Parts: sequence; structure tokens; C-alpha cells
Amino acid sequence: MGKGLTPSGPPEHTPDNAAAVPDAAARDDADVGGNATAGGPARGDSGETVATGRRDKHSAAALVTAALAALLVLFALLLPNELSRLTPGAFVRIPVEGVLGTAVLLTLQPRARRMAAVFAGAGLGLLTILKLLDMGFHSVLDRPFDPMLDWILFDDAEAFLADSVGQAGAFGAVVGVVVAVLALLVLMTLAVVRLSRLVVRHSAAATPGILVLGTAWITCATLGVQVGGVPVASRSTAALVGNHVQQVRAGLKDEQVFAKEAQVDTFRDTPADRLLTGLRGKDVIFAFIESYGRSAVQDPEMAPQVGAVLADGTSRLRAAGFSSQSAFLTSPTTGGGSWLAHSTFASGLWIENEERYRSITSSKRLTLTGAFQRAGGWRTVGIMPGVTRAWPEGRLYGLDKIYDSRQLGYEGPKFSWTPVPDQYSLLAFERLEHGKPGRKPLMASVILASSHQPWAPIPRMIGWDEVGDGSVYHAVKEAGRDPEEVWKDPAKVRTEYRNAIEYSLNSLISYMEKYGDDDTVLVFLGDHQPVPAVTRGDLGRDVPITIVARDPAVMERISGWGWQDGLKPGPKAPAWRMDTFRDRFLTAYGPRPGPVPSPPIR
Repeated sequence: MGKGLTPSGPPEHTPDNAAAVPDAAARDDADVGGNATAGGPARGDSGETVATGRRDKHSAAALVTAALAALLVLFALLLPNELSRLTPGAFVRIPVEGVLGTAVLLTLQPRARRMAAVFAGAGLGLLTILKLLDMGFHSVLDRPFDPMLDWILFDDAEAFLADSVGQAGAFGAVVGVVVAVLALLVLMTLAVVRLSRLVVRHSAAATPGILVLGTAWITCATLGVQVGGVPVASRSTAALVGNHVQQVRAGLKDEQVFAKEAQVDTFRDTPADRLLTGLRGKDVIFAFIESYGRSAVQDPEMAPQVGAVLADGTSRLRAAGFSSQSAFLTSPTTGGGSWLAHSTFASGLWIENEERYRSITSSKRLTLTGAFQRAGGWRTVGIMPGVTRAWPEGRLYGLDKIYDSRQLGYEGPKFSWTPVPDQYSLLAFERLEHGKPGRKPLMASVILASSHQPWAPIPRMIGWDEVGDGSVYHAVKEAGRDPEEVWKDPAKVRTEYRNAIEYSLNSLISYMEKYGDDDTVLVFLGDHQPVPAVTRGDLGRDVPITIVARDPAVMERISGWGWQDGLKPGPKAPAWRMDTFRDRFLTAYGPRPGPVPSPPIR
């Protein structure tokens, strides 16, 4: 059988202009839409049915592939970068990036077009990944992903997974993410290349179609046409790129801005004998309650229960001879990033990103806790149950001794992420430091981690003499809630968050009742608001802060602050930026309660 002959038919017909088609890509899909070549079985041939069936199947597969490619590209262009905007209306729009991109492809030469399609596909894949990252960051930290500064957080996320579900589960999650990212990049590139070939083959129809879509986009943009509250004329992907480019520029500039801010330190050269003179001989405890935010004390669904705990605590502590005053601090972070809040509180600088954090932890800045070490009248210790490995950043805080989760003597179970229950952490502090006879006054930085998400299972208060080495918590954990079940229902998430905050507060209040004395001064506060699933975007970034003491002279030093009596700050309580607290505190408890220094200019 000769070349070009069908089994029993005439020679295959070749169109006269076949050689004039220079783009091999344009010929790859010659059968799309049923456009078969002229050659094939002759009518009436016995192989006609089989050949036609194959051709129909090939055409159908090509159509399905093209449709899937178009849907994937449209999905990528129209996908919002926040879960709250992920609605059906978000996908009933005209993406201007798709219209302009198609128009550009139609004007390019074959080789340039193929290269442009590949780069466009890969770029669209990367932008889709960026949108998904933004979605995750908005859901947890209430802000978009920072492509310049946030890469280090993936290491923290992997550590969080390992602590929560085990090393094997964390490894599996990492592998799954890597595979998904690679698959998305490959599929998006193939999809754009596929569509570019189809558009060129059908340029006669594509060109007027692009003109129609462009006109429709301009009309909808001009008239402000919306579907379900979402503009039909979409330019969200271009806006996303612009926002992140501006974010990178701001990050580069911020490094220089922060360096200038860090040079200003009112207390850098203060002599040791003039630091904290109003607290000499006192045991000062700074306690952070994880995720204890304004929402806990003002959200209508949570405030009644949390408020009842605080009101009862105020009464109990007053009966024990303590007085208290409360207000708010505005945290530099929300939903997570506790270390940013801790370093802001201690350093008196606004630490709102990872670059600033790395800079401050490698500096010799005088911190609030470090001032106690410099003053020389205190032994400075840290109770850090959330620290599970080496923590070189601890040098910033001027601590003589750091007790991490491995040094507290805990023999009980983890409660999801939380390595050690709060009540045990406080009892360990009492056993290891506070309860020792003949010791120096203490300055302690205590992190209470039981209110760290996922807030299930939650420990419960038990008798202080029942805590022991923590083995008792195995039974407590078994009786707790399953985090997977809790996180299926937003209402349950909020309820368990509230329960966790109540537990942390009760642990601290009970500790002060039992172990506090005339020389105990407690400063407790939140580090940040909880995730948006709990706050629902309300009440900003404020966290409560409270000072508790039995000595009237200690409370008199802050009488001019305008704080409110009791453990619960009301809606009208003062709200200071967290970075202003260091200077206010050191001034109030210095040789004289002088004027409050002005907050640093950002």
C-alpha cells in the first residue's frame, strides 16, 4: 500500500495552502470541533464506521480538554484572595486580564506566541498560589501574605503541624502541598498553551469576540454593573499584583525606617540604680494569655461568660487584699504571631513583621524585662511552655533562666498544640522559683498557652494539690472535645475559644489567691486577638491588660493612667499602642512618676 493512499480509496487530498501554515502549534488541534482532514475512508468504505467513531471520540476529547482548560484559566483569573469573597458572584465576571492577554497573543508571531503562552501560564499558576496564600493568611492573621517577609512562617507552620498531629502527619501535609503546587503550575501552563492554539486557529471568530468582551467590560466598569454585590468588570488579578508589588517596596523601605526608630531609646543610658525604684523588693510577674483579645470581653456572645469570670475574679482577689486596674493595648498582630506582640511589649518598638523581629532579637535593645536584670535587684526567669526547641531569641528578654516545655517536669499529655496546661505551668513556676525560701525578688515572664488554637481539648481546673507531675491530665484530655469536630462548626469554635480563655483566667486568678502575697505584682495581658473565625472581623486588634497588686503604693504609681478598676476593662477604657507600654511603665516605676513620654513616631 503506497504512502498517502487510504485502504481502498483515492489518494489523500492535501490543501493547497498547507505549506503556508508556519505554526506547528496551530496544526496540532486540526480536528478540534469536528474539523477533520480531507483524507480518510471513502464513503461506503467498510472501515468508515470505525474511523468515524475514532474521529468523533478524538473530537469530543479535544472539546472537553479545551473546555476544562478554559474553566481552569477563568477560575484562576476570577478567584478572590479572601474566603469571605468566595461567592458564586465572584465567578460571573469578565476578567480584563483574560481579554487583554488574548488580544496580545493574537498579535504575536508563532515563536513569540508560544513563549508568551508558557510564561503566562506559569505566571498565572504562581498568581493562583499567591491568592491561595492570601486566603490562608487572611483567615488566620487577617492580612495578606507578604512575599518578601513571610517565607519564614512556613517553617513555623510545619512546626505547629508537627506539634499538633505528629511528625508523620506534618511530613505528609508538606508533601501534599508540594505536589499540589507543582501540579497547579504544570496544569495552568498547559491550559494557557492549549487555549492560545485554539484562539489562533479560530482567530476569525476570536477577534470579534474579544472586541465584544472588551466593549462589555468597559460598559460594565463605567456603569458599575454588579452581580450579587460583585462588579462584573473584574480587574482583581491586576490589582493583586499591584498590591503585592507595593507591599515589597514598602518592606524594602521599612528596613531603613525601623533602623532609625530603633536608634531612639529613652532608657538606654539610664543608670541601674535609677531603674524600677518603685518596685524594689517586689516579685513582678508579666503573664501573657494566648489569644486573649478585646473580643473575649466585648463580643455579645462571649462577654457575658468571660465577664462573669472576671467579675468573680475581681471579687475573689479583692477579698484576698488585692486591687486591680485594667485597660487595652493595641497589638501589632492578630490571629497569630505571638512573638511579634511579645517583642513589641518588651522593646517599646512596633514589631509588625518578621524583618523587624529578626532585627530586634539580634540587637542589644533594653527591654522591659531586661531592665529588671540591669537594675540588679531581681532574678529574672521565663516560663515558656510553648518553646519546644532551642530559642536563641530569648537573649533579647534579659532572662537569667528560661524554663521551656522540656524543663518543667511535665509528664502529662499535650492538649492539641499546647504542650503544658496553664495551671501546671503556674505550679511549676511556684515549685521551681517563686516558692523557694531565701530567694531574691523575681521578675518572671510567663506564657499561658492553653488558649492557643485549636482550643480543643481544653484542660479543666483541678485542685492544686492534685496536679502532681501532670499525669492526671491524661484523663482530663480524654474527656475533652475533639478538635476536628469542633472546627466543623464556627459556633463551636467560638464556644471553645471562650472556654479556653475562661480556663486561662481562672488558672491565673486561682494562682494569685493561693500563692500571691504582699510583694506580688501581676501584669497580665493578651498577645493578640484570635483568628477571624472567632472575631468575625470586629473589635480591631486590642487586647486587655491588667495590673494586680496588694501594695497600695504600687497601684498609686499608675493612678494617673486613667485605667478602670477591676480585672475587666470596659468599652471606654484607654487603649494604648503596645509599643508605648515599656516607656510608660519604666517612667511610672522610676525614681519619680514623671510625665508620660510621647510614643515614638512611625
